[in-house]
Amino acid sequence: MTTIADLPEDVLVELLSLLPARDLIHTCRLVCTQWRYVVDLTTLWKRKCQRDGFYRQSLDRSVSDWRVFYMLFHMKKNLIKNPCAEENFQHWTIDENEGDKWKIENLPGAHGNALPDATVHKYFVTSYGPCFKSQLITLNKEGYWNQLMDKNRPEITVKDWYSARFDCGCRYELTVRLLSKDYIVLEEFHPEPVVIEQWSDARWREISHTFQNYPEGVRYIWFQHGGQDTQYWAGWYGIRVTNSSITIGPQMSL
Repeated sequence: MTTIADLPEDVLVELLSLLPARDLIHTCRLVCTQWRYVVDLTTLWKRKCQRDGFYRQSLDRSVSDWRVFYMLFHMKKNLIKNPCAEENFQHWTIDENEGDKWKIENLPGAHGNALPDATVHKYFVTSYGPCFKSQLITLNKEGYWNQLMDKNRPEITVKDWYSARFDCGCRYELTVRLLSKDYIVLEEFHPEPVVIEQWSDARWREISHTFQNYPEGVRYIWFQHGGQDTQYWAGWYGIRVTNSSITIGPQMSL
């Protein structure tokens, strides 16, 4: 009598590739030596990538571990919570709140422009004194286990959008730190502050940075942005920010 154990390897790969990754790793891999061997095959995980639309032939030379590649794509999400002010200031820590303090406004706002992403409807705006807010991301809580971060060191990509009003100058700052379990800074992205002069085009601009080949031991990511207006006008004439994101994993577009 023929059993599943008698199936050719390529047929078994095809069948097992239909199962969720969690079942493959936590259940199928423990069934027998043959299944463990098949679940560990590069061809199985490449097939899963093909099924889910993650595969490009051009990646064959650059991807060293297709299982990790597949899992990173499935886990990929924006680690910044409430990036577009839809939940007021929930999830944000207000570090500095000077002048007339942080405020939330609807796009495009007075003397402003719409964001290229039409799904974003709100932004955070600063005042005439320093206004900064931050989030601390715990990677283990987000599903990124220590061995994954230390051995594979997946790319960490940070993006933020900022804009000025047409009628007022302002200043924008961004700091992103990769932290150890003891909150020691292992790597930092802190570009020069952006100063936008009065009577600008009020266009939304994106800033982006990708951390690669960073040291072992990254357990937290700290993100902080903000600024103020440079005319010192009462009200909310400072830098506007929204649609912030931090993602981990391959940056290819699907």
